[in-house]
Amino acid sequence: MFANCQSGGTDQAVADVCKTPAPVTFVNLALGNTAVPTASTVLFTGMPAHTLSTITPITQGDEAGVLGGVVSETFMGLSRHLTGCNSLLINGMPATRMGSVTQQNVANAPGVRITPSQTTVALLAT
Repeated sequence: MFANCQSGGTDQAVADVCKTPAPVTFVNLALGNTAVPTASTVLFTGMPAHTLSTITPITQGDEAGVLGGVVSETFMGLSRHLTGCNSLLINGMPATRMGSVTQQNVANAPGVRITPSQTTVALLAT
């Protein structure tokens, strides 16, 4: 799958259940180009690489759930990747790629990287 970097990409969680005040399911999106910290010394197509230590501090899509997530008690919370390419370490952390599993709105919704950051560098190893 294609490596994640600061060029963009989108993480999506389709089951972000937030209270409005009744529980409602929202689609939660995290934009890859807003993620921090990046591996500034390793570039994929000219943009800093993402690792398991990279987080997206704010997500979108569940703004109407102002009473917070059922699990996390937050809305628009951070997103982070849970899986990566363990055989490619960048600054000591596994690189992430399209298809990597995410945890979005803090711990409220599982998701996955659905759109690539770039389409040149592929991470095919485990």
